[in-house]
Amino acid sequence: MPTGTVHLHRVLRAKPEKIYRAFLDAEALARWLPPNGFTCKVDHLDAKVGGTFRMAFRNFGTGNSQSFGGSYLELIPNERIRHTDKFDDPGLPGEMVMTVTLRAVACGTEVHIVQEGIPEAIPPEFCYLGWQESLEHLARLVEPEIPD
Repeated sequence: MPTGTVHLHRVLRAKPEKIYRAFLDAEALARWLPPNGFTCKVDHLDAKVGGTFRMAFRNFGTGNSQSFGGSYLELIPNERIRHTDKFDDPGLPGEMVMTVTLRAVACGTEVHIVQEGIPEAIPPEFCYLGWQESLEHLARLVEPEIPD
């Protein structure tokens, strides 16, 4: 049964528009979302309410992969993203709900993430650790201001 929940908070030196785009752009997601030691392949991403996505994380060391997908429940540009996540593995049952909230602050954007319904087989601290690594990757993607 899905039971776990993690809450994350981070302030990034980037505008909400840039961070919002990084959550909904397939190439950007493949770059920053996988935690250390994993790669990501985005198979499909239709970023609209009711739209769906499919992707897989691959453990670079072992070659094993875990595929998952979901649908977008709420998209408020530059402010909020809510979507479902469901693993293809029957050993990881249930549907998770991810809520990402963005708020402009004086030095950039405050990012709040809540991941609910984590399958019982996955210790929430693993998710929390993975998210911390992913948010470090996100910062490296969105914080630089590089002129064309």
